[in-house]
Amino acid sequence: MGTEMIVSAIAEYAAPLLGDMGLELVEVQFRREGHGWVLRLFIDSEAGVTLDDCAAVSREVSAWLDVEDMIDHPYHLEVSSPGLERPLTKIDDFRRFAGRKARIKLREPKDGQRVFTGTLEGVAGDCITVVADGRPVQIMFEEIARARLAL
Repeated sequence: MGTEMIVSAIAEYAAPLLGDMGLELVEVQFRREGHGWVLRLFIDSEAGVTLDDCAAVSREVSAWLDVEDMIDHPYHLEVSSPGLERPLTKIDDFRRFAGRKARIKLREPKDGQRVFTGTLEGVAGDCITVVADGRPVQIMFEEIARARLAL
């Protein structure tokens, strides 16, 4: 099974599980690093993430992975908070973090610019408004390659 399929299968399993636990799945990563393969789940909640939350998710996902046996080589499972510069991956993330500073990278340049850093102002449908360099910029969600909160 390929890396993308593994990430997709884990996300499909973990998202509803975390929802039942009062948590949100932010991102799943599976990649080779210096010490071997690492499977990372980034989780979040309105109240923040505790060490107990990470341990509970790790136990549940680890047990499921043992049963499914979809990864045929050694790996390390890590579960953590996405941190202060968390990725914004869903349209609801842009709503939730309105008023916060974000860095948005577009798939294609808009007005000659590909990266916008500014304050998230709001969302209307699939259109996100960010105030960058003192001016509002409207960006369609599908135009975004990557976005994350910024300090």
